[in-house]
Amino acid sequence: MPVGDKTPTPQWRHQIVMVDREEMTIDGVVNLGSFDDHEIILETEQGGLLIRGESLNIKQLNLDNGHIIVEGYVVSLSYEEEGKSKKGLLGRLLK
Repeated sequence: MPVGDKTPTPQWRHQIVMVDREEMTIDGVVNLGSFDDHEIILETEQGGLLIRGESLNIKQLNLDNGHIIVEGYVVSLSYEEEGKSKKGLLGRLLK
């Protein structure tokens, strides 16, 4: 690269690492919507993410670094479709 080339690099990348469906580390988290022991709703760099499971617990949360660690039995992960408005994910929070 030429000297002085200031190509912007992302502050963090969106990445999910899951171990035995019992512990999950997620990077690239922008916002935590809501959570309980059966469902966690997050906003990530790649869109809305819904985590469903049993005995879910947020072990660590650092939104400044875009990092979260979730414990519990994970049943499913699903992303909000890009064509849907953000109200789909956030609308669920406001019910």
